[in-house]
Amino acid sequence: MDIGVFIPIGNNGWLISKSSPQYLPTFELNKAIVQKAEEHGLDFALSMIKLKGFGGETEFWDHCLESFTLMAGLAAVTDRIKLYASTPILVLPPAIVARMATTVDSIAPGRFGINIVTGWAPGEYSQMGLWPGDEHFGNRYDRAVEYVTVMKELWRDGVSNFKGEFYEMDDCVLSPRPADGHIDIVAAGQSNTGMRFAAEHADYNFILGSGVNTPLAFADTTATLVDAARETGRDVGAVSLFMVIADETDEAAQAKWQDYHDNADRAALAYMAGESASDTNADDSSTARTIVLPEGAVNFNMGTLVGSYETVARMLDEVAEVNGTKGIMLVFDDFLEGIENFGTRIQPLMKCRQG
Repeated sequence: MDIGVFIPIGNNGWLISKSSPQYLPTFELNKAIVQKAEEHGLDFALSMIKLKGFGGETEFWDHCLESFTLMAGLAAVTDRIKLYASTPILVLPPAIVARMATTVDSIAPGRFGINIVTGWAPGEYSQMGLWPGDEHFGNRYDRAVEYVTVMKELWRDGVSNFKGEFYEMDDCVLSPRPADGHIDIVAAGQSNTGMRFAAEHADYNFILGSGVNTPLAFADTTATLVDAARETGRDVGAVSLFMVIADETDEAAQAKWQDYHDNADRAALAYMAGESASDTNADDSSTARTIVLPEGAVNFNMGTLVGSYETVARMLDEVAEVNGTKGIMLVFDDFLEGIENFGTRIQPLMKCRQG
């Protein structure tokens, strides 16, 4: 079972709380996290892309690095761990991203992949004059299909003459190409449309868990991906996303989580809710809907595992048993401490990480 870390490219990580650790994103912080992850045998690290934050008292995600340049830097200071950067498809043209990916792959051969971000928050793109209008909500995965098709043609053949609704290539060339002509594509679609896109075009799809200490709540979503992949005949793995808040005892960990929850940054949450409401046709499983559910928006409604090191290890083993799951991606309330505790206190107790 692969284990990875969703690194904090934005300030304060994934807790929208006034009492959680407050910090700015830097290369040095992320280098320390990824090198520590590599030291403890983690398999991959992924960085998101966020172009406008949520504000509030914590200035949540108002301070964010850029994904590709960060991962290129991390590629040069790591040896084994796989690295994924995120591309906002409304901002970066596919031919440029194909070349960027080939460049990072030359720094870290065989260790680089791309996460496709279709975009669900209009404010991120309208500030730059790049929001195509609300029709994007309905056709964003059609755009993503064309985007990935162009990149794959360039990596495989070194040339693309693709003609589509959103992109047209005219003897577009790429050289050099990746050594094996392939760069992994990952997605994070939670809606049925997003799942179909992943099943047809991605190598992995990230699945959000939900709730606190409900490690199997994502199983139905994963089953949807498994069914979609079966129809396409492709091997597409589910990678579940969980926040870990661990301590010596269940009680100490629960107290920490309760404090974060009680001190949620309400103004930042309100901005996030407003952005998510822009897509009036989003289905209940989409990211725009699930991240603002009232029971856990302070942690983006990702599945959260709260407990002692032993309790968290047991729940992660339960996650690993879900059919179709090929990996688990983790975030922590305190990343450096969290990675160290995971590597020394949790991972040695996980059956899925033995042998």
